[in-house]
Amino acid sequence: MIQKPTTKTELARYIDHTLLTPTATEQQIRQLCAEARQYGFYSVCVMPRWVDLCVETLHEAGVKVCTVTGFPMGADYPRAKAFQADLAIAAGADEIDMVADLAAIIAGDEKYVLNDIRTVLRPCQSVRPFVTLKVIIESATLTTDQIVFACRTAQAAGADFVKTSTGLHPAGGATVEHVQLMAQSAPKCKIKAAGGIRTTADAQAMIEAGASRIGASKSVDIIQGFEPAAPQT
Repeated sequence: MIQKPTTKTELARYIDHTLLTPTATEQQIRQLCAEARQYGFYSVCVMPRWVDLCVETLHEAGVKVCTVTGFPMGADYPRAKAFQADLAIAAGADEIDMVADLAAIIAGDEKYVLNDIRTVLRPCQSVRPFVTLKVIIESATLTTDQIVFACRTAQAAGADFVKTSTGLHPAGGATVEHVQLMAQSAPKCKIKAAGGIRTTADAQAMIEAGASRIGASKSVDIIQGFEPAAPQT
């Protein structure tokens, strides 16, 4: 049972403070890290080229560094995704968000999806402590049956999280209904909701639906908009 956050500090620990635009500058990445340190976000989520900088900047700050592989399309060779993950892990990344092969999910190709995920999981589990692996399925592009298939396959492959979206697909991002379905379909995995989460109400709704983590670029707005529940009399 996911505990609903009751303070800004608790809410911040759900959030991967995210900047994945290809035009992001070093100054913007440094600002992202400064905000993560200030508000106590769980992690920063950045493109691979910025992992080294974030690891250096956030050293001993209590903020993890997350990056992506196969992003944003998911159609790379599994070994290419794994190689990119291996490089990021060597640079100090704590978490990897991989985009699963969407064509294989849509086709119901369990063998391919399992191999895709397990190939990336291998470098994540080659170090101690293990690096967390989240599998992005672009839930907005999928039918209910395809979401269930993707979640069950990710769970069978050994993924730590199933994640709704890259946040870049034109079909859209996270929905409460999809988060609920994903949590039900992969009970051994945690769920990360990402894509279109811009307000405190959005974040709280996703957490109540079953999300253990929130990916957002509007993280500061989400925290600043938080109001603790009034004490019951």
